[in-house]
Formats: sequence, C-alpha cells, structure tokens
Amino acid sequence: MDEVKIIEIKKSIFEDNDRDADKLREELKEKGVFLLNLMSSPGSGKTTTLISAINLLKDKLRIAVMEADIDSDVDAKKIKEATGIDTIQLHTGGMCHLDAEMTRQGLDNLPVAETDLVILENVGNLVCPAEFDTGSCKNVMILSVPEGHDKPLKYPLMFSICDVVLVNKIDVAPYFDFDLQEGIANIHMRNPQAKVFPICAKTGEGVEVFTEWLLSQVTEWKKQ
Repeated sequence: MDEVKIIEIKKSIFEDNDRDADKLREELKEKGVFLLNLMSSPGSGKTTTLISAINLLKDKLRIAVMEADIDSDVDAKKIKEATGIDTIQLHTGGMCHLDAEMTRQGLDNLPVAETDLVILENVGNLVCPAEFDTGSCKNVMILSVPEGHDKPLKYPLMFSICDVVLVNKIDVAPYFDFDLQEGIANIHMRNPQAKVFPICAKTGEGVEVFTEWLLSQVTEWKKQ
C-alpha cells in the first residue's frame, strides 16, 4: 500500500505567520509606531483598563485602538466615547484570535503616520491569542482576581509570552480566594522576566505605574 503524505498544516500556518509578524514589526519600527497587544479572558476588564490607561497617556502620546471581537462594536464605542481617540472595530468572522495579517488589515485603516502607540485589544480568551504573533512590540495580559491565582498553571503559554501581567480587580480581593503573592509566584514560574502590576481599572489604582512603564517602552522604541 502506498504511504499517505502527511502535511503539517498547523506548523506551516505558524511559520508563515511568524514571518509576517516579523515583517510587520520592522515596518512599524521604521514608522516609529509602537504596537501593544492586550490579551485576557472575557470579563477581565480589558476595555476598562484601556480607558483608564489611555486617559492618563493621551496628552503625552498619539494613541489609536483596534478592538477585536467575533461580533459587535460595543467596546469600540465605549473607548471612543470615553477617550475621544481614533478607534476601529475588527470582526474576526468567528475566529478566536488575530494573526499578523489580520492586524495589518486593521492598521491599514488607522492614521498610523500620525500615531505613536497603537493598542490592539485581542479577542477574549487565554488560548488562541497566545499562539499567534500579531507583530506587536510587547504583549500584555490581564489576570482578574475572580479568575483565581492558579490561572498561570492552567494556561502556561499565555503567561509565558507576556511582558507584563496586570492583576486587575484587586479591590475585590477580600471577597475571593485570591492570594496575590502566590499568583505572582505562579506567573514567574511560567515567565521569570514578566513584570506584574496589581491594579484596579475601575478606580484607577495602580494604573499609573503601568502607564509609566508603557510610556518608557514607547519612548525607547522610537529612539532605537
């Protein structure tokens, strides 16, 4: 019997995407544009965090946002109304992540030449977005207190690729079985280099520390 030819489709998809992502990063570097990829599970507070952070930064940086969802434009409208910055909605057609080409399509619809920082709010889940390089300069994820401090143990890839983990909703920590120090230890088990910033996006607590980090990253990126 003839042997059946096996094609590793997933591997090929990832390799192609990695090349596209590297090329996109190079192009953004030439334009002096910093792309931030923000990820988390649904309901962790991505949009509220962005609104709080953008309002602290918008007088210092020219910012634009790409909101990625399977459907609706609820979050894009929220950010536009709360911050006044350029915001577009990306519909993924049922896909649970964005890849580099999809990110590029979004960037093509923004005034990138007049922008210092583009923030991509990725589709909400802890699996698919971690697998695809979007071409971002840095990856940030949000771990919310109600999710539990054991999430890094259950979703290793997501935590291993992130430069920053924002531990959100610390105002309700007394009402949940959430151990911040154990959570930080679990994050560093997956990624010893990850910075961890405890925040409350609703009240703004801790958000300024994150924005100071982000501002320094954008400034350094534009200097290199």
